[in-house]
Amino acid sequence: MRIAVDAMGGDNAPRAIVEGVVLAAQEFKDIEFQLYGKESAIREYLINETNITIIHTDEKINSEDDPVRSVRRKKEASMVLAAKAVKEGRADALFSAGNTGALLASGLLVVGRIKGIDRPGLMVTLPALGGGIDAFNMMDVGANADSKPENLNQFATLGSYYAHFLRGIDKPRVGLLNNGTEENKGNELSKQAYALLKENKDIHFIGNVEARDLLNGVADVVVVDGFTGNAVLKTVEGTALSMMKLIKKAIMENGTKAKLGGMLLKDSLANLKDVLDYSKHGGGVLFGLKAPVVKTHGSTEKEAVYYTIKQIREMLSSNVMEDLVTTFEAKNEAEKSIEE
Repeated sequence: MRIAVDAMGGDNAPRAIVEGVVLAAQEFKDIEFQLYGKESAIREYLINETNITIIHTDEKINSEDDPVRSVRRKKEASMVLAAKAVKEGRADALFSAGNTGALLASGLLVVGRIKGIDRPGLMVTLPALGGGIDAFNMMDVGANADSKPENLNQFATLGSYYAHFLRGIDKPRVGLLNNGTEENKGNELSKQAYALLKENKDIHFIGNVEARDLLNGVADVVVVDGFTGNAVLKTVEGTALSMMKLIKKAIMENGTKAKLGGMLLKDSLANLKDVLDYSKHGGGVLFGLKAPVVKTHGSTEKEAVYYTIKQIREMLSSNVMEDLVTTFEAKNEAEKSIEE
């Protein structure tokens, strides 16, 4: 397995990226890592070069760069070179913590989308605290600010494939995020998407789900437009961080008895922190492209890089992308034949 890594993408690059890759390389001996970026900066943190190759470039895409323009003009940028490696078959997957819009543009313009998929969506795996499951997938969380009903229907099929092949769920429950559970709830996008999802034979659609029930495991896959999904994702992230801060504040500011109680609950609180740590489920997958293109948070540290690489390894091992490409391209050809 070969993973092309944009070593210069993200707030803490290249340090966090290189340290995470080294951590992963120590465990996953079957992965060849290709680090794209400034060689001198990468080597500063590279303590072990086993299964790691550096491809030098001085150019990178910054967080404030215009996504499409930067991909087209910065031909030697670390992210673009990594995407080209995937397109040309020199790598099997692309990983970056850099500019999300530029990564989407790299995926669309360089790697290419699967025939039959109108728009790729950004899918994440988030922790669930009930419902008999430990996590759920949500898509789209930011790749498309505006979506059509057909896009949400495709997101549902893509998410179901992922939940089935990677998470081992036999019949993933798919829910449409809405402001109520009744079928007639929501705006026009929600209502039209509901009708399509209801008729989609490739998924197990359970109807509308509300945001307050997401972490209770109400569904295995949740579909939503990118604007709303991104807002929900950041709310979940912020709530988890705030909750841990509130617990710590309550312990530290309420005397000796509270501190003693905190010490007794130390292991339990550590477990709670692990449950709420969404980074342990990997990064966001730009699903709908011909190869895995995976994004992790810009402020990521080495542990999150490690877990994202583990996720990519599982995707490559499961052959989920090959199955998706075959299925959707066959369906696309069948639809064309019917039209003709």
